[in-house]
Amino acid sequence: MTDQELQRRCHTVFPGHRARTPAEMFSAMAAWCEANGVEHDVYGSGALLQEFEAKVARLLGFEAAVFCISGTMAQVTALRLACQDRGRDLVALHPTSHIFVHERSNYQLLGHFKALQAGDRHHPWTVADLAAIPDRLGAVGLELPLREIGGQLSSWDELAAIKAHVAARGAHLHMDGARLWEAAAGYDKPLHEVAAGFDSAYVSLYKGVGGLGGAMLAGSRDFVERAAEWFRRQGGNVIHRSPYAVAAAMQFDERLAAMPDYLRRTRFLYQALQAHPAIKVNPAAPQVNMLHLHLPVSPERALEIRRELAERHGVWLFNRIASGVLAGASSFELYVGDNLLRASDAQVVDALALFAAALEAPTRQA
Repeated sequence: MTDQELQRRCHTVFPGHRARTPAEMFSAMAAWCEANGVEHDVYGSGALLQEFEAKVARLLGFEAAVFCISGTMAQVTALRLACQDRGRDLVALHPTSHIFVHERSNYQLLGHFKALQAGDRHHPWTVADLAAIPDRLGAVGLELPLREIGGQLSSWDELAAIKAHVAARGAHLHMDGARLWEAAAGYDKPLHEVAAGFDSAYVSLYKGVGGLGGAMLAGSRDFVERAAEWFRRQGGNVIHRSPYAVAAAMQFDERLAAMPDYLRRTRFLYQALQAHPAIKVNPAAPQVNMLHLHLPVSPERALEIRRELAERHGVWLFNRIASGVLAGASSFELYVGDNLLRASDAQVVDALALFAAALEAPTRQA
């Protein structure tokens, strides 16, 4: 039995939203299209897509937004243009930036810009981290929240100070807002207030929203139009964006409205975890609906435990697992969504107790 099949059989699932099969997803999309009279766009020209782009721009307080087939393409294109506009090719990024960790040096190999790591990889930026850079920066890329350190956010006052500092330096401030919807709930602020002071922002249409894929880049109308041209030059000019737009738009409002509920559920989970000190949690308290859980077992043992709990108890704790910094340790990212929201308090508490007991049990010898 595959992991996907096993997970679907579980009654208590911790990570994310319920995964729909292709048939379920396409059926829901077809029904929504029928109800809303949706027509395909043609190379980005179409009512649904353009209305959705305008809606995202309004929510974030920008003049315009444009669909992009991937955040990877959107981010480096935005930073490339920002550097060109200022005649400076240096971008400051956090050491855990997606561009460094997951994008295979694309910015460097494709000649987009030069990048500089700034700040402590284990903590969000402070304005002092940027002030310590003597170079003339073309752009600064700020991720909200920082995924690789458990969804941490700079404090609201620190964020305001960073915005002011970057503006005073004459650099372009770009937001990696792959999880901006979650960050707004963490700050308890409207999206446009979080985005105010940024010159551009990328948002994901699939991570928290649950769509099939795709992204949007928001900024001034001129900036967005130039970015759209660069998307075409890089092979992003797919004939129909409508499948991605429909998959996101049909659940967009519902997902965004649920973000505060996901955060409250994450806080409940954090409190429940206090009964199991063998499971270490980062950050020290939830800032968005995401946590990193550090385990006292190897990744191999963690996967064995996951399967045992799924097969015997109908509990699914995590998806991907990573090696820990120390030998014999591991960690995983937990995004709290509809699955944990639907589980009862008792189911969550009981599942954690089963998990902790398995982690603390002596490892069987071959």
